[in-house]
This record gives sequence, C-alpha cells and structure tokens, in this order.
Amino acid sequence: MLALLASPAASQANGPALRETLAVAFEAVAERYLRPTDPAELALSWLRGLAALEPRLAVRLDGGRLELRLDGQPLASRPRPASHAAAAAESARLAREAIAASPALQRASREALLAAGFDEMFLPLDPFSRYVPPAEAAAARAERVGQAGLGLRLGPGRRGAVVVTQLLPGSAAAEAGVVAGDEVLAIDGVPIAAADLALAALLLDGPERTEAVLRLRRAGRTLTVRIARRGAAEASLAVEARAGGVLLLRISAFPAGMAGRVQAALAAAEARGLILDLRGNRGGVLAEALAVADLFLASGRMASATGRHRDAARVWEAAPPDSFAGRPVVVLVDGRTASAAEVLAAALADRGRGAVIGSATRGKGLVQIVVPLPGEAELHLSWAELLTPSGRRIEGAGVPPALCTSLGEQAAEAALVAPGGPRAAEPCPPSDGRPWDERIALALIADPQAYRAALGR
Repeated sequence: MLALLASPAASQANGPALRETLAVAFEAVAERYLRPTDPAELALSWLRGLAALEPRLAVRLDGGRLELRLDGQPLASRPRPASHAAAAAESARLAREAIAASPALQRASREALLAAGFDEMFLPLDPFSRYVPPAEAAAARAERVGQAGLGLRLGPGRRGAVVVTQLLPGSAAAEAGVVAGDEVLAIDGVPIAAADLALAALLLDGPERTEAVLRLRRAGRTLTVRIARRGAAEASLAVEARAGGVLLLRISAFPAGMAGRVQAALAAAEARGLILDLRGNRGGVLAEALAVADLFLASGRMASATGRHRDAARVWEAAPPDSFAGRPVVVLVDGRTASAAEVLAAALADRGRGAVIGSATRGKGLVQIVVPLPGEAELHLSWAELLTPSGRRIEGAGVPPALCTSLGEQAAEAALVAPGGPRAAEPCPPSDGRPWDERIALALIADPQAYRAALGR
C-alpha cells in the first residue's frame, strides 16, 4: 500500500492512505448499514468503479479469488475476502496494482479514485448512501447554515456564472429583492464564479442579524442588494393569516429550532384551523419534525425506526398536550415532500389528527448516518428505515393524500364535494404543488363533514 502513496500521481500522495479510508468505510458498512452485505461483493463493486476511469480494466470474482484484467489479460488476483476488513485491504492492494499498470489511473486524483469506487459500490445498495468528498462536505456544511439563513440556493449557470437557482417565498433574500435566475457577481465584495461555489457558501455564512451584500446582474444591468441574515429556523418558516380565522404555516425545511418557532406561532394566533404547508420540504433534522408532530398529538406513537444496528431501532411517542386543542389541521404535500417532512405528514394522517392533501410524496424513508472519513470526507450511510405509526413503510411508498390535487382542479373539487367527502384517489401521481391546493384546504376546513371523511372517520 505504501507504493500506492508514492505513485506517479502526486495528488494521490496527499492526505490519508487509500487503504485507511477504505478500512473506515468498509467497517462502517459492516457495522451500521441497513442490511447485511457480502464483503467480497463490496470489494468487487468498489474495484469495478475504477473501470469508469480506466475502461480497459475488468474485475471479477472467479471461484475463491478476486481477479483484475487489463486489456483482457490477467493483471493481479487476491483471495476472496471473508470479512469487511479483508475486503478493504484487498481492494487497496488490487487498486495499487491497477494504478501501477494504468496511466489513466495514475493521472486520477485520490478523490477521483474514491468517488468512482464508492459510486459503484453503493449503486446496488440504496439511492441515498454515498461518498462525499472533502470539498463538497465542507460546502454542504456551510450551505446548511449560510444559504438556508438567507432563503436562497446558488448553483452553476451558463459560461461559468453563479446564479440563484432557488428562492424561498417570504425569505430574507426574497424580501431584499433577489429574483430566481439572478447572476451573482460578488458576495461582500469578493468576486465569485461557478468554480467557487464552496467559497460562495462560506461567504454567505455569518451571524444572525448581520448583512450579506450581493452584487447581481439581471437583464443586462447590475444591482446591489443587502440581505439581513436570519436563523435557519426563522428563514424556513413563513406564518400567514387566511380568511375565516385559518393560520397557514409554510415550513420549507426542518433545521434546529423549528419546533419552538411553530409552537410560538400557534400560541400567538387564535386560529380555528391550520394549514401546514410541507410542499417542497425535503426534510432536515428528524427530531425537529417529530417535535412538530408532538405539538398536535397528546399521546401515542408518532413514528418508529428499524435497522440492523442496535442503536437504529427507535420508537417515538407523543406527550401531552395537543397545542392546537383538536382544531382542524390540513397538511399540504407534493412530489418533493420528503424524509422528515413525510414523517410529520404520516404521523398526523395515521393518527387521524391531520388531513393530508396534494400529491403522492417522494417516498424517502431511510435515515442516513454521517460517518467521518480520514481527510475530512464523509460517508452518508443508510442505517435505519422509518415507519409510520401504523407500521407502514415510507421508503418507496411515500405518504398517500386523502384528497388528490395533482389530477387537476376539477377532479380535486369533485372529490371534495363527493358524497361522504373526499376519498384517496388512485392513482395520485407525484407533482409539484398546485395553485388550487390552498383553496381546497380552506374549503376542507370549512366543511366539518368533508374534513372528518378526509381523516378517515
């Protein structure tokens, strides 16, 4: 393995040894992954990932050995690993042999080798487990704080530009006049380009109540906007009053502190009904979503998790009181509602505490644990599966709405006034939120019979 670190590619010699990283990763998979894995198959898949960088390379399990071939000719072989530790060691040894024989692999960086291997290794396991390189991991950490607090998301645009790819309604950025599609020229006086997205995320980060100064280009003209930074929970919650004494809470994510803000919003309003808008909410901190569910449930199960590791199995129970005193709750979901947001919607639906309307949700019911790797990289590893209070799986199934709005406005209205009230439509295809969702929700709250039917009562 030491020979690998001294390979012609200087970038491979920087940072921890490849074998060290593989050892930590394979051990984590062995101990914590959702299902048992075959160490030999993991090694085979990881080595096959190198073929993405060197198409002349082929890997196979032949009887009791792992074999490498280059241009169809035998290159190296090792005994079939019987443990995950052996799989990591043999993968590193065979990778060394492949690199020594391949100029293409010699030119590849250590991160490229790891990414290619892990991409292939996780492909047959599940859609969410993945390897996160150091730069991306650092940028993601900064983005969770900086961009979330401003209510915008940046991404690469044309010709190396950085553009605003997403803007949350009612966010600090929206109130400052930022528009989706704006090109960002500089942040706090520092010019940025698409290659500097990690730097951009770091520049956006800052203490609450300070300002981020963005230099923008829009329709050929430049302008400067000043955005007051908010806490992530504040930026992810919009509170609005609707006609008839109905309160609308739009939750775009579940950062730390969200449950406290929702509780404060409920206490400040004397509403007779609530619309909980989770459309586009891709999740966040599971504990916060469960704490929000707990605000509406006085007792009983909210969710559970099952997994192979002893620490993965959990049951979450609600505690009194119901902070909304049994008043009507309608939950809006769409095809982008995922993860912790689905857990919240399912908890209220299964317990008959909230009527879910919209479209089928994404169906992300696996929980990832973050495993730090040598060199500041990370492994996001699925280690538990979430279940609704009634024991239904969320993964791959999502949360079915009691009233489907993705089939069109007329179909939603017909379901609302149907004898006996709304019934779950089959099928109800996933879609983005519809303009009529909120109007249907208000009508459901105004009709006690239809609301009870949507609850399944």
